[in-house]
Amino acid sequence: MNAVTRENPRTPFRESRARNHAAAGSTACRFVAVLLLGYWLPGGAHAVTSPDIGREQRLASEIQDAILEGDVTYLTGDAGHRFLAIQTPAVAQPAKGTVVLLHGRGLHPDWANVMHPLRVGLSERGWDTLAIQLPVLDKSALYYDYVAIFDGAIPRIEAALGLARQSPSGPVVLLAHSCGAHMAHHWMARGGPAALSRFDAYIGIGMGATDAGQPMREPFVFEQMHMPILDLYGANDYSAVRRMAKARRAGMARGGNPKNAQVVVPDADHNFVDRGPALLDVVANWLDTL
Repeated sequence: MNAVTRENPRTPFRESRARNHAAAGSTACRFVAVLLLGYWLPGGAHAVTSPDIGREQRLASEIQDAILEGDVTYLTGDAGHRFLAIQTPAVAQPAKGTVVLLHGRGLHPDWANVMHPLRVGLSERGWDTLAIQLPVLDKSALYYDYVAIFDGAIPRIEAALGLARQSPSGPVVLLAHSCGAHMAHHWMARGGPAALSRFDAYIGIGMGATDAGQPMREPFVFEQMHMPILDLYGANDYSAVRRMAKARRAGMARGGNPKNAQVVVPDADHNFVDRGPALLDVVANWLDTL
């Protein structure tokens, strides 16, 4: 390179200009890389820090006029945000107790495949139910995206349990499906004994579901839960849910409640499509043991 430079006096200018272009290109590449790194996280997740309130409001407007069983109400969560809830009283009063239902990722409290069969079916089996709207993100959001907004579920869960405690009869049961279970355990881990004292039994459905390349960021806290626990999942559930069943069972054993149970529903997938009655039977029968 030095020999070429000495033989052609114009070369240094061309090289300088090339270096400037290269530097500019490198800077531009680094700038784009920073933007991308700020948006994309490992496993394909996006850098998201707050719930999609607009989508939540659209979900609420789409479903509230179509709800035939139960009463639509709004509870107050973080920073005064009002969120949708559906109260469905037991057909036969006094109720056996109250079940608070937490839906799965990006869904709503009257979702057809799990929430609706349980919130309505359990009311027919003697339980008051309260299904609430959890924070949601864009439809393309993945598990790691949702981890960033788990804190947003905390005041909602606490508001729902506070309302449930106003019932004069029976235990308060927290029931969570899929990502709702992740949010529930996040709240329990953060709240410790004070959080755990706010309900009397727990039902987790399809626990451990994430996305490919995105292992769970936060463990379940079964060993701290001394109340009765039902761990329920489908025989055709996601592989992560099935694979973690043994570990969940061991954690429940350390919790030590004799009413703990783990049940596999035959011919059911993660969302219990067309298996709502079977799901309801397992949940209702276990609740009657409390």
